[in-house]
Amino acid sequence: MSEKRTLKNLDLEYRLFKERIFVAFAIVILLVMVLVSRMVYLQVYQYDVYSTKSDKNRMHVRAIPPTRGLIFDGKGRVLAENLPSYNLMFVREQAKDIQGVLNTLSEVLELSETQQKEIAEQTYSQRRPFHSALLLSQLTEEQIAKISVNRYRLPGVEIEAQLIRHYPYGPMTAHVLGYVSRISELDLKKVDRSQYAGTYYIGKSGIERQYEETLHGKVGVQTVETNARGRVLSILDETLPEPGKSLKLHLDADLQYAAMRALSGFRGSIVAIEPKTGGILAIASTPSFDPNLFVSGIDGKTYKELITSRDLPMFNRSIRGNYPPASTIKAFMAIAGLEEGIVTQDFTIEDPGWFQLPNDDRYYRNWKRIGHGTVDLRKAIVVSNDTYFYNLAYNLGIDRIYPFMQRFGFGLNTALDIPQASPGLMPSRDWKRTKRKSPWFPGETLSVGIGQGYWQATPLQIATSMAVLANRGKWVQPRLVKSIDSKDVAADNKESPKDIVLSDERYWDIAIEAMVDVVHSGTGTARRIGKRVDYTIAGKTGTAQVKSIKQDEVYDESKLAERHRDHAMFAGFAPAHDPKIALAVIVENAGSGSTTAAPIAQMVFDAYLKKERGLRLTDSAGGGKQ
Repeated sequence: MSEKRTLKNLDLEYRLFKERIFVAFAIVILLVMVLVSRMVYLQVYQYDVYSTKSDKNRMHVRAIPPTRGLIFDGKGRVLAENLPSYNLMFVREQAKDIQGVLNTLSEVLELSETQQKEIAEQTYSQRRPFHSALLLSQLTEEQIAKISVNRYRLPGVEIEAQLIRHYPYGPMTAHVLGYVSRISELDLKKVDRSQYAGTYYIGKSGIERQYEETLHGKVGVQTVETNARGRVLSILDETLPEPGKSLKLHLDADLQYAAMRALSGFRGSIVAIEPKTGGILAIASTPSFDPNLFVSGIDGKTYKELITSRDLPMFNRSIRGNYPPASTIKAFMAIAGLEEGIVTQDFTIEDPGWFQLPNDDRYYRNWKRIGHGTVDLRKAIVVSNDTYFYNLAYNLGIDRIYPFMQRFGFGLNTALDIPQASPGLMPSRDWKRTKRKSPWFPGETLSVGIGQGYWQATPLQIATSMAVLANRGKWVQPRLVKSIDSKDVAADNKESPKDIVLSDERYWDIAIEAMVDVVHSGTGTARRIGKRVDYTIAGKTGTAQVKSIKQDEVYDESKLAERHRDHAMFAGFAPAHDPKIALAVIVENAGSGSTTAAPIAQMVFDAYLKKERGLRLTDSAGGGKQ
């Protein structure tokens, strides 16, 4: 008997199909609703958010660096300028593999290990997103060609034409102008970062540093539209930068050249000041260095040679070098003695060649061992007699010498725009008690009386004191900058030292006439330069002792190492009765001031007063060691 078969239930299958279709359709509708809801949320409720994000991908704000102000000398000659340069820039956000790009750059440009380290530091230094980093400056044509050929391998790398600082006079003005160099992280902590966006250089020393804010200017802003690769398609908005202001200095480039040339082959300094204005006409320090090396990045080997050199080429002797002022201060000591009533113009002593303190066996020697016989005030200055000034200093005492010399600027930084200048050291009883934990001894007063001992002064201070003397006590503070964007810098300063008013104005004449005789009389220590000039110089030679010698020992420079020999010095002004220039000359380890420093001073006087150039340092000899 066969089994009974069940036929297919079409109705049941149809209902099942319809149910499945309905469920599927409901799911589709639900998904569409979710999608539409999401679209509405994104397009309507989140419109501002995503519109901004879109703009950020498409538009970028770029800083436009300002053009740095120029620096001119007093006659309008350019001392610091901006020259066009092709620089290698890198936006790290545009590179997926930053290190890979740096490696490719090193390969293409054949960079040294030091250069590779430097560009890595620049790449990873802190900066705002999409702001380019300066990797290399002053690219050569060959480097530009190599980068252009391999550009497809260097995403984010661009070559930009920018202005770069240049110093046409090089080492001649290095110590006064200073230099600009790449901004470091330490520099950025001291400035407004927003004003240095897009700027890669900052003043590091000298005028460039002191007037950084003035020279820098104000940054501009540019909104640009870019494509996916970061290429600029168009400029949407732009605020132009405000260029830096230009400076005009009192410096005379011709005189600066003459001063540097006169010091050629020596370690030393010359500072020249215009007494009526306080304007610094020349400020030379040798040896020097080329500031242009620092602008684009100095190599490690050259930098090490500069900072390890025994001759200290990067040390500005003019404002930082501290030297015993030696006999250059004897005119000031004479004025102090006259003002305090210790001596008169006619007061004389008998000089046996030495001076002794009461109850002291020590002999304080005159530079001329046999003495100068009968010496009055004028002769003491003219022949630079030490014994007379030992006696004067002993009777004045340090408590009167100290405040009187401060009135001429010793122990102070009186310059208006050179804050880094050393104040030197004008010793006092309180200073020694505080710093040396020791009382002041009478013998130390004698040393101060001839500009030795603890007394330290910079060439700038000595030149400034001569300018005050030339002005007969009227103070005009030394300054470098004459005008900013053709607007004169105010000459007044509330902190200016008070004018020196003497009880008798004739004391100025006594000191100045004696200084004239130093150069123009038959017995003056600088008499040989007096024979070669057709104008009148008021001057004073000096010889600063570097190494002490025993009491009964005679100084013999041939037995001393070169760096242990005395410093040669000269200070003065000319023309004596209508001063146009006051100066100080210091030549390290060069012997007596009369044979070395005085001829150099004459060269500088001639260059300024006679407008002569290319003068040669001739052999000369003074009347004596002082």
